[in-house]
Amino acid sequence: MAVSRTRPNDRGDKEQHHMHYISTRGHRQRRKFCEILLEGLAPDGGLYVPETYPLVDDAILDRWRGLSYPQLAFEILSLYIDDIPPADLKAICAKTYTPEIFGTARIAPVRALETGLHLAELSNGPTLAFKDMAMQLLGNLLEYELARRAEELNILGATSGDTGSAAEYAMRGKTGIRVFMMSPHGRMSAFQQAQMFSLQDNNIHNIAIDGVFDDCQDIVKAVSGDADFKRRHRVGAVNSINWARLVTQVVYYFSAYFQVTKENSSEVDFAVPSGNFGNVCAGHVARMMGLPISRLVIATNENDVLDEFFRTGVYRVRSRADTYETSSPSMDISKASNLERFVFDLLGRDASRTRSLFDTQLKERGSFDLSGDPAFARVGARFGFHSGKSTHADRLATIRDTWRRFATLIDPHTADGVKVAREHSDPGTPMIVLETALPVKFAGTIREAVGGEPDRPQRFDGIEDLPKRFKLLPADVQKVKTFIAETLQAQVC
Repeated sequence: MAVSRTRPNDRGDKEQHHMHYISTRGHRQRRKFCEILLEGLAPDGGLYVPETYPLVDDAILDRWRGLSYPQLAFEILSLYIDDIPPADLKAICAKTYTPEIFGTARIAPVRALETGLHLAELSNGPTLAFKDMAMQLLGNLLEYELARRAEELNILGATSGDTGSAAEYAMRGKTGIRVFMMSPHGRMSAFQQAQMFSLQDNNIHNIAIDGVFDDCQDIVKAVSGDADFKRRHRVGAVNSINWARLVTQVVYYFSAYFQVTKENSSEVDFAVPSGNFGNVCAGHVARMMGLPISRLVIATNENDVLDEFFRTGVYRVRSRADTYETSSPSMDISKASNLERFVFDLLGRDASRTRSLFDTQLKERGSFDLSGDPAFARVGARFGFHSGKSTHADRLATIRDTWRRFATLIDPHTADGVKVAREHSDPGTPMIVLETALPVKFAGTIREAVGGEPDRPQRFDGIEDLPKRFKLLPADVQKVKTFIAETLQAQVC
């Protein structure tokens, strides 16, 4: 299926230099990039999206094909950011994407696993997970913008494992930024916990919540909903609702495409392990810009909210009891918060319908159903989306098979991607699986699959034995607010 390069409602080049952002729920204010960088959700609860997607044509793709990763990042981000001087943005990209930080000059190298199946390595950053690709840039953008405004930001986050360490490693030692990261006490792998709790930086504060990940997420939402507390303590967010994170992930789709094709007439497919729909939503953005992607294949685990939606048109948020604890834990989510951005596009950017689905129907019924809507028929044909899911047994079999046949060890989330990719492979089209983390983060599952220990980079030797610094708190919003307020007060004194 050829990707159309001209789309209704997209404007010509002349106006692309003035990029504004709008809310998926129709809030009347148009915003600039640096405003939404610090803001998180729109005032009406919607997610920010660009007013139009900038289009890239063959001439631009040809020009970008030979660029280094930081140069490519600058070119793509320049289309979305026009309120940071180009020289400054270029310097931020160059400072972020270095071989010292990402282990290789390619930053995100792609290698062939078998004929037609490729693996994009996105986990070579400081915390060995793909979230470093965006979080490292976000840390530098935030530090730049806060210095420009002479302001400070206190980031409150929740993590089930990877987001927390990626955020902390990106923000450690940054001027004007403090991080308060909540995680469910005792529910991460020993390695993931050690990555976070061993940090001794003054601006990093780990809060272990006596509860599950959903409790942490609920506290973030409750604090964010308290406008007075948020303003008084300058509280912000770095999770994937932040557009800056999502647009930064668009870069590696272009980079991977250039590595597996020789000319722009070739199409590729991507298979993306997905829980919150952020990673694959970046692929949707790349495809809307004109990158020749034929299909975007979503891979879920047993928590199959997204697989159910793309197969049936029914989006059904899971209860806590229906959210399983699996061996690909970063995808153990009950709702996919980024899906709203895609549904907005699917419905022809109809903000009032999007608002009624996500604000009214989801709140009242816990689900909505688009199966009878003519727009839903376009999910595959117009937008390229397909989906599949896997089980613990599938993950073990895929890890074992990939190790035996290709001497390549993959983590359980990447295994979900490889398994679903194989089910959707088309002999004529290269399939690129996005790697999500290195196997060492999930050593227990690796041992179960192959009977041996995964490699660990030298810098993490003995990390589990380092002194740990964290505060254990009950799942209580008021106690968390008090801890934040008292910590900030102590640091000012």
